Amino acid sequence: MIFETEPSMVKEEREPASRQCSRCVLDTCDRAEIEFDEEGLCNHCRRFDRELASLPSTAVARDRKFRSVIARIKERGQGRRYDSILGLSGGVDSSYLAYIAKREGLSPLVVHFDNGWNSELAVNNIQNIVEKLGFDLHTYVINWEVFKDLQLAYLRASVIDIEVLTDHAIYGALFRLAIANRIPFVLSGNNLATEGVLPYSWTFNKLDYVNIRDIHRRFGKGTMRTYPLLDREMKRRIRRSGIEIITLLDLVPYQQAEVRRLLAEELGWREYGGKHCESIFTRFYQGYILPKKFHVDKRKAHLSSLICSKQLSKAEALLALEQPPYDSERVSADREYVLKKLGLTSDEFDNMMRAPIRDHREFEVEGSFFNHYPIMRPARPLWIAIKSAAARFRS
Repeated sequence: MIFETEPSMVKEEREPASRQCSRCVLDTCDRAEIEFDEEGLCNHCRRFDRELASLPSTAVARDRKFRSVIARIKERGQGRRYDSILGLSGGVDSSYLAYIAKREGLSPLVVHFDNGWNSELAVNNIQNIVEKLGFDLHTYVINWEVFKDLQLAYLRASVIDIEVLTDHAIYGALFRLAIANRIPFVLSGNNLATEGVLPYSWTFNKLDYVNIRDIHRRFGKGTMRTYPLLDREMKRRIRRSGIEIITLLDLVPYQQAEVRRLLAEELGWREYGGKHCESIFTRFYQGYILPKKFHVDKRKAHLSSLICSKQLSKAEALLALEQPPYDSERVSADREYVLKKLGLTSDEFDNMMRAPIRDHREFEVEGSFFNHYPIMRPARPLWIAIKSAAARFRS
C-alpha cells in the first residue's frame, strides 16, 4: 500500500538525527538557527571567521594598531583626571582589560555596576584588582526594588534574554558617568576570542530601550524612573559628546587559560567556575533557567568560541559538556536564594518556567514603524498575528 512505511522510517522522519558542526559543538538540536555549508561548517563558525578576517591579520599589524589606539587615548586624555572609563565585573574579560590599562599607563575611572546579585568572590576580586592596580573605583548601585521589578517583568513576559537588563544598565551608567566627567573613551571587554560565537536567537539587542520599556509597562508594577535607560535623548547626548567605545582585547593575545593564570598570580584573582558566574543570578540563569525553559546550554557558545579561536579542541569541549552546568547542591542553594530575593514562591516560579516562550519582538522594538507612529500601535497585534501565520505557512 502507498501509505505503508517501515517503523524505523517513521521514527527517522519524526525524530531526525541531530547534525553537529564539523568544527564547533553546536548542532541542529540547539535551536540556534544553524545552517551548514558543503563542508559541514556552520553559519556561526563562518561568521566568526568573517569577523576575524576584519581584524589585523598578523601579530605585528595588531600590535601596531593597538599602539596607535593607546596613543590616541593618552593624547585625548591629556590634562584630564581620567582618559577613559572601564566597567569592572570581576570576571576574566573586564579584569584582564583593567590589567592591560594599567600596563599601558592609562588612567581609567573603574566602574562597578552593582545590581544586587554580586557573589562574595566577585566583591573580593574587584577589591583586589583596584587596590593592586591603584585605580579609582566608582560603584554604581542601582535601586534594588526597581531592578527586581524589571527582572520579574521579564520572567513574567517569558522572553529569553533577561540579562538585557544588566547589560543595558551597565552601558547606561558608564555613558552617564563619562559625560558627567568629560571622559572621551569607554573601554569595553567585548572580544571575539571568547565571545565570537553566539546564536542570534539566544540573545537580544542589549541597547533596545523601547523593548525594555514595553515589557515593563505590560508586566512590571513599579516605576523605571531611576533605571539608567539609554533612551532616544540619551543616545543623542552620547553621539554629541563624541565618546568612543574601544575594544582592546581584540588587539592583544588572548589565551583564556593563560590570562586566568596571570590574573591569579598578579592580582590575586580567583576563579568563579564559569563564564560570567561572578553574578549569582547569571549563574542561575545560565545554568538552570536557560537549559530548563529555553533548552539552551550557553556553554556551547562559550566553548565554540574557544574552539574557533584555537584555544580548545572539539574533543575537549565535548568532554566539558558531559558535566552538568553546575552541581545539584549549588543549583538547589541558588534557586532558594534567587526566589527569596525576588519574592517568589516555588509555585510562582515553576509556573513562570512552564509558561509558553515569547519572542522579544512580540513587544515593541526600537526603530519599528509602530514606535515611530504611536497612533498605529493598536494595529500591532494584528500585524504580529499576520507575520506569525505567514511564518507557519512557509514552514
